[in-house]
Amino acid sequence: MAEIKSHEFDGFLQNAARNYRLFVIYGPDRGLVSERAAQIAAKTGVDLSDAFSLIKLDVGDLQNDAGRLLDEVNAIGLFGGEKLVWIRGAANEKALVDSLQIISETPPDASFVIIEAGDLKKGSGLRKVAEPARTIATIPCYADDIRALNGLIDIELTNEGLRITPAARQSLLELLGGDRIASRNEVRKLALYCRGQSTIEEEHVLDIIGDASAISADDAVDAILKGDSEGFLRAMQKIASSKTPMFLVLQGCLKQFQLLDTMRAEMDEKRLAPAQVMQTLGRHLHFRRKPIIEQALKSWSAPAISREMNRLQSAILQTRQRASLEETIATQTLLATTLQSARKS
Repeated sequence: MAEIKSHEFDGFLQNAARNYRLFVIYGPDRGLVSERAAQIAAKTGVDLSDAFSLIKLDVGDLQNDAGRLLDEVNAIGLFGGEKLVWIRGAANEKALVDSLQIISETPPDASFVIIEAGDLKKGSGLRKVAEPARTIATIPCYADDIRALNGLIDIELTNEGLRITPAARQSLLELLGGDRIASRNEVRKLALYCRGQSTIEEEHVLDIIGDASAISADDAVDAILKGDSEGFLRAMQKIASSKTPMFLVLQGCLKQFQLLDTMRAEMDEKRLAPAQVMQTLGRHLHFRRKPIIEQALKSWSAPAISREMNRLQSAILQTRQRASLEETIATQTLLATTLQSARKS
């Protein structure tokens, strides 16, 4: 078993990554999953600009052709040399799990495989294959804690020759987290805004990030769960006008459904009422949101929640692949979820 914990990743990347051919990178922080996959890809030594050496696949490509992964891994490159098969948007698709099981038993000599997946539950198919295998490096990616966020801030600001006051750092930390790429982009935006100055003050953070952060995705997510299409569209208009990245709303909605999934599993396993689950797993929720979540637990079944999580994960992937359509993809996907909520209510 080779599970690389968050604090071990940098050392693993420098010293041991080259010893592996197979990598499964998963977790709720899609930005961090994407970032670490790119770092590992760079370490393989494969020419990422060569279409014959780098094969990028969506997990849907494997569902339509169950043997595709095995074929790509074992095929000899047109001009020889090593190649990388990079799969995105994975969950627990049978074709992928079965192919990975075969590959893990006899790892390829001239190919690397990187699999980017979403938030996989313990015991799910992909993790059941990857975690016990000594030939696969599994890399979970969870939301950055304070230590990781401080490290991110230090790296980005040091690169720009900037210092930051304690008050400004604290304000910035409150606005980051949840998605590594989004957090990094916010810090870079701040650094660009303060270029030419020596120190970042608290007012700089509030000037450049404050307005965007004031528009919370919670209003949109609450409208989605209530099935309030008009309220959802109003919230999305406010978010769009604030220049907040739309995929963050998708991410927020996905996190809410992941919580619903956990709560619903508890309900079904222990035969509890929604109100009882809210007293345990819902303790941290703001009192204003508790009735919304409780109603959603009554309306959404476990299979329906699972289907919706897969759809949201797919939409997040699409916004990364087709950035110019981010707003359209997010709005259409989330409006469909809103209408589903309305029907179930």
